[in-house]
Amino acid sequence: QVQLVESGGGLVQPGGSLRLSCAASGFTLDYYSVGWFRKAPGQEREVVSCIGRSDEITYYSGFVQGRFTISRDNAENTVYLQMNSLKPEDTAVYYCNARSLFREYWGQGTQVTVSS
Repeated sequence: QVQLVESGGGLVQPGGSLRLSCAASGFTLDYYSVGWFRKAPGQEREVVSCIGRSDEITYYSGFVQGRFTISRDNAENTVYLQMNSLKPEDTAVYYCNARSLFREYWGQGTQVTVSS
């Protein structure tokens, strides 16, 4: 079965950290660029960070620059999002997306809640 599965979300206090995982099954993530997106209640979905097929190509939205780090482990068929210095405004459902020239997959999302 072809799917992306996010994990690692949860409840964390402001200033805390979480590491999200995006694991692929049924296909090889090596051939895909992967992005993390998030959607908060009442807001549009927005891109958080992306990584190309090469680790050398990464993108971060301004609101996470310096706090989040995206990485990939092709041996594990997984992309990670390390989130540090979390703020209440980071609260959202986080989704991963894998995209190649011909195909695109979305995960089901993982909830991140930043609250004291």
